[in-house]
Amino acid sequence: MTAPPISALAYSPDAATGAAPAVLAVRQLRLTDFRNYRQLRLDCGPEPIVLVGANGAGKTNLLEALSFLAPGRGLRRARLDEVARRSRAGEPDAASWAVAATLDTPEGRLAIGTGLEPAKNESSLPRRAVRIDGRPAQSQTALGLHVAAVWLTPQLDRLFLDGPGERRRFLDRLVTALHPQHAGDVAAYENALRQRSRLLAEGSRDPHWFTALEDTMARHGVALAAARADTVHRLDAAARLGIGPFPRAALAMAGEIDGWIDSMAALDAEDRLRSELAASRLRDAESGTTSCGPHRSDLAVRHLDLDLPAAEGSTGQQKAVLVSIALAHARLVALSRGRAPLLLLDEIAAHLDAERRAALFEEVVALSVQCWMTGTDAELFAPLAGRAQVLRVADGSIAAA
Repeated sequence: MTAPPISALAYSPDAATGAAPAVLAVRQLRLTDFRNYRQLRLDCGPEPIVLVGANGAGKTNLLEALSFLAPGRGLRRARLDEVARRSRAGEPDAASWAVAATLDTPEGRLAIGTGLEPAKNESSLPRRAVRIDGRPAQSQTALGLHVAAVWLTPQLDRLFLDGPGERRRFLDRLVTALHPQHAGDVAAYENALRQRSRLLAEGSRDPHWFTALEDTMARHGVALAAARADTVHRLDAAARLGIGPFPRAALAMAGEIDGWIDSMAALDAEDRLRSELAASRLRDAESGTTSCGPHRSDLAVRHLDLDLPAAEGSTGQQKAVLVSIALAHARLVALSRGRAPLLLLDEIAAHLDAERRAALFEEVVALSVQCWMTGTDAELFAPLAGRAQVLRVADGSIAAA
């Protein structure tokens, strides 16, 4: 079965109508050939949504689909061709996929869609398309103007123990929720970084290519570092307050360029980065790395109640810090942008004690955030009775629990 074009999924006649609520909420979600879903239409209320079902039923696939409504590679960081539906034998069963949603936003009702469009001819490649109210967008960065989404998955339980790259990616999602253009700066910087590294590996010495790439890295690198600095400064203030039984946390950027951002004007920081990149070409060619730039920064997190780096806490303490940061960020986004982000929490309830589960649910309701939560045991979500939409997921189908 071939997926219909994105344009057919991304617009519905009621997208231009409806009163402007105070929250961001998915009111209808449609999937075509996405993971284990051949076709799905799910109508939702603005309240929190709980997805329960056995492991492998497709709960996380739904969260991943929602994560594609924001810029980026989704919560699994999958290649676009990996997302298309596959047969039970694991072979590709569809050449394209689509995710479309009708949203309630503070500005009114909005229809957005995204997905993989097949190559038009032998010389072209499949590409991710984005449509907003039926009109094509130039890039997925446009999604960030309308949708902010933040997620916690079991894989993030090791966030404070893994390398700095994982923390930068987590932080960049938080930044994009406050600075929608951040995703574009990250993409432009990383593309120039890859091209410069390839030229160095090939032994190229053409100064014109390097100058152009390093100028791109300087402009976008300083912009993304400045957005990180602003977000971390504001999120640090929010996270230091703590939320109920969740711990207080302190956040700071750690990196050479982050020191420049604090001590000099943006244009001066750009000049400094250009100069450092030009001076390090030979050294970078020999080491196979780029020794200076925001790709070497790290996010430092401290558990304030224990007065310890977050990485030195127990597994449960680290999880509690992570949830505390996510909730503080949701509050910050709601205050800054006039809407809370979509909050996607995969297998969250099983890893919190009863007190923290209840506190999490109360905070979600108080924020008026549309929070999507998954779990195998519906009883863990009992405190949300009457305040959430509970759905049972089974082998690519969904029904009221």
